[in-house]
Formats: sequence, structure tokens, C-alpha cells
Amino acid sequence: MAVHKVAGWLNLWNDAESGSLPVSKTTGVAMRTNNETVQIIEETATVEKRDVVTGRVRVSTKTQVSEELLNSELARQDVSVSRVPINRDVEAAPAIRIEGDLTIIPVVEEVLVVEKRLVLREEIHIRQTTSTQSVEIPVTLRKQHAAIERDDVTEIPSKEESDQ
Repeated sequence: MAVHKVAGWLNLWNDAESGSLPVSKTTGVAMRTNNETVQIIEETATVEKRDVVTGRVRVSTKTQVSEELLNSELARQDVSVSRVPINRDVEAAPAIRIEGDLTIIPVVEEVLVVEKRLVLREEIHIRQTTSTQSVEIPVTLRKQHAAIERDDVTEIPSKEESDQ
């Protein structure tokens, strides 16, 4: 905070005819004088700001690596294919059908005889089985930690002070 003093002179006189008293221009208070000159001083205050470094902060990170085992279930489907001979005459080609976990695909053949007829030669049976297996897989995990250090500074001159 800066204090500035302003000095000035104020001429006062006694106005006997009107009976009024002179009033101070700075304080607004009536003063009784007899043609005197009184020095008036006025103080004013102004606020100024400046940046002052009071400390410094240093942040550093450190990565921590650890080996861990992850447990998981893996699903696996195995397919077995078998051919089942049928050798039966049919009127039309049978459709592919599913019976539980078994998919049956009919295989037909046209045979030329005196008459033409369909003969079911075989069926292909496809069975699906599902099994699960527990596995452990080593993985690398990273974790960062931040370290904060504060350096206290007692007094560092501001840019304005170093320029003077």
C-alpha cells in the first residue's frame, strides 16, 4: 500500500457581516479563523499488486511394473464328422435338420434305372461339443505414482525490483 501526501494552501477569512464560518474543503468541518492562511494536508491511499514467488513445486511420476496372473475361462468347440450309410429310396431330398447338438446333412444321388428314383446314400452327422479350460496368462500391468516436492523461497525479487 502506498500513501501519497498532497499539500495545499487554503485561505480562510471571517465573514462578520453574514455570520457564517468558512468550511474546510478537505474535511467538510467549519473552522473559526481571522483572515488566516492554514496549510491543509490530505493523505490518499492506493493499493498496488505485484507477483511474488513464495515457492516452487516439482511433480515427477514413476511407473511401477508388476507381473500378475490373470485367470480366465476359454471356450472351445470341437466338431466330429461321421458318415452314416442309409441306401434308402426317397421321393424328395430331405432337408438339413438339427437334433440337439447334432446337425444332419442328407446326401442324395440320382440313379438311372428304368425309372428314375432318389436313393438316400448316406447322412453326414456333425456333432458339436463344448468344453471349457482354465488358463493362467502372465501379463504386465503398469501403475504411475506422482511425487510432489515443494521448494520454499524466502524472497525472490520481482521483475519490477530487478529492473530498477
